[in-house]
Amino acid sequence: MTRHCPTRRTIGSVALALTTVLVGTAATGTVTAATGTVTAVTATAADPLPGITPRAETPVLHDDDAGGNADADDPAIWRDAANPARSLVIATAKEGGLRAYDLDARPVQSVAAPPAEGPEDAPGRFNNVDLVHGLKLSSGPADLAVTSDRGHDRLRFYRIDRDRPGGPLTDVTDPAAPPVFSADQDEINEQRTAYGLATWQDKTTGRSYALVSQRERTSVALLELTPGQDGKVSYRKIRTLGLPSTFRLPNGTSWTPCGEPGELPQVEGMVVDPDNGTLYAGQEDIGIWRMRADLTGTPKLVDKVREYGVPGTYDEEAEECTPGTDPGYGGERISADVEGLTLVKESDGDGYLLASSQGDNTFAAYDRELSDHNEYEGGFRVTPANSTLDGSEECDGAAALNEPLGPKYPNGLLVVQDGHDAPGDGDRPATNFKFVDLGKVMKSLDD
Repeated sequence: MTRHCPTRRTIGSVALALTTVLVGTAATGTVTAATGTVTAVTATAADPLPGITPRAETPVLHDDDAGGNADADDPAIWRDAANPARSLVIATAKEGGLRAYDLDARPVQSVAAPPAEGPEDAPGRFNNVDLVHGLKLSSGPADLAVTSDRGHDRLRFYRIDRDRPGGPLTDVTDPAAPPVFSADQDEINEQRTAYGLATWQDKTTGRSYALVSQRERTSVALLELTPGQDGKVSYRKIRTLGLPSTFRLPNGTSWTPCGEPGELPQVEGMVVDPDNGTLYAGQEDIGIWRMRADLTGTPKLVDKVREYGVPGTYDEEAEECTPGTDPGYGGERISADVEGLTLVKESDGDGYLLASSQGDNTFAAYDRELSDHNEYEGGFRVTPANSTLDGSEECDGAAALNEPLGPKYPNGLLVVQDGHDAPGDGDRPATNFKFVDLGKVMKSLDD
């Protein structure tokens, strides 16, 4: 979740000040509860993470009335098998709907989010997006972009046809598709609704699913996609899994991350490894979970954020948390919020799980082989290419595709959200997406 949004401020935005100052060092420190300041205790030299520059960026989006409340969030990469150079990046813009871009990062189509049901109801708000390939519709097999509509607590489906007049995306959502988590419109308006999203196709049964997390709650739901006779797509809920919200620390105390009253530590970034049906889910203020994509079995916490275990007190007037002393139970690689999980597959079965470490503007790479317990393999930053093409800060969503995409990206593509586009436009909120040569990322991690 982007930290420039004032609706959710947790200890991650304060407790990592030391990491921001001591870039390229491994450090420990204490946090003064009364002031929220950080005092360094020790700092040991470490190799700084490499910087990788983007090749292109999409036009800036502005999350204000003049900009249509468009806020870049999460991308997906669709490969045109017939002509990879004509592949697309499909991305969410929250109340700004859904956007399609070509490989030059130029807009191809803009799809509006659905309007509010009534004058007092929440408007459509597209949060995350993923793809389903070859879903068997009554009109024939189709590739779909699937997005979570947080405003209406539903999933939306868009058929992808690169040569369709008017744009490649066509809405094929069943109008009768039900809310994912809410019982009625009043509950929908509370906005504890569909949030994070990952799709999954079971190789054994051939069935297609979406895994959807709930905003401000710890729930993840498994939905089976159900094509209708009219070419429309709906879904039915199979089961729901609840991740913990309270954790027992080594000192015998219980800990829940600080947040606004009534909020629980939510999940947003998710990705499924299609080769083994493993779901990775980023619980923003906790860390990265690994579990079966069918939501059976016991989840395992692969890595924790640095702020894990840090107590905090919520200040309602300031709308932020004041952190206490860090007991030292957190991880070393990622900082809250953990976001933007994506998978890089290699032909030999190797590859990486990439995670956006939003608190320190870095990306962490883990081995995707389960036998290695998802060992940490390194990290990187997306840094400015020049004075007009900046890097990525406070990255929400990311998508990687390790396949040739024509002459511009013969070694694949990584797309990352930038929560603070520069040079920006005065005080207007400015976000967009950066396109990065995946070959550079792989070389950096393999060196």
